[in-house]
Amino acid sequence: MEKIFYLKGKFLKESQSFISPEDLGFLRGYGIFEFFEIINRKPFYLKDHLKRFLNSAKILKIDHSLSLEDLEKIVFKTLKKNKNFKDGFVRMILTGGDSKDSLSAEKPNLYLLLEEKRKLPQIFYQKGVKVITKIFNRVLPKAKNLCYAESILNLKEAKKKEAFEVIICDKNGEILEGTTSNFFAVIKNKVFTPPSEKIVEGVTRKIVFGICKSLKIEIKERKIFKKQIENFDEAFLTSTTKKILPVTKIDRLRIGRKTGNVTKKIMEEFEKIRKNF
Repeated sequence: MEKIFYLKGKFLKESQSFISPEDLGFLRGYGIFEFFEIINRKPFYLKDHLKRFLNSAKILKIDHSLSLEDLEKIVFKTLKKNKNFKDGFVRMILTGGDSKDSLSAEKPNLYLLLEEKRKLPQIFYQKGVKVITKIFNRVLPKAKNLCYAESILNLKEAKKKEAFEVIICDKNGEILEGTTSNFFAVIKNKVFTPPSEKIVEGVTRKIVFGICKSLKIEIKERKIFKKQIENFDEAFLTSTTKKILPVTKIDRLRIGRKTGNVTKKIMEEFEKIRKNF
């Protein structure tokens, strides 16, 4: 059965859905988005995603009248109209709106798109993935905005090098985050992740903090530098699609040859949370 999307206040079949060529999200990349999982027709950690969505809109100064409760209602109405959509993802987008001069608009546009469930190969979780590092600066890094040109170019380079993800570093060699993920390092059974000031704070990242607390694993935010990679015992990425994904190679440096024990414990606990959700 064809999926039903929410576009600018209307529910439309996927085949009838379109974005105006005058939309500032299309013309200028001026907009924000959120991406969350649906498990057995229930949005996973919805409130956390919506709070971040509203914060991103605030950072980009997109004027709107939407409350968290308004967004919740739209999400559940969209799911109600898609009775066969049991598991998958929702992509929520808010753009600056339609513009006649390609720079300004009076009313923002809200879109909700449904995406099919997709899984990474199981071998990735067993043996880990390779990532590469790149120096570049995100545009408004605290917001989930639509400016992904440089990230896409870097991911193309990663693919040529048979790497799965790109880890963003600043000019001082400080590790920040992945293009679509948060980064964690394990050193002597302690978990470290870059400070929240310069990154998008992932919802899965937040869950990992709770897991570590429950498992009595020490976890801290602190600056991590490329020169410290050789000291990593383990490393992993987190995101809505990747979940808890082990990293066993960064550039040319090997970090073990399989999923480490600390990472494995966190992965197992995260799967319990998802199954019991």
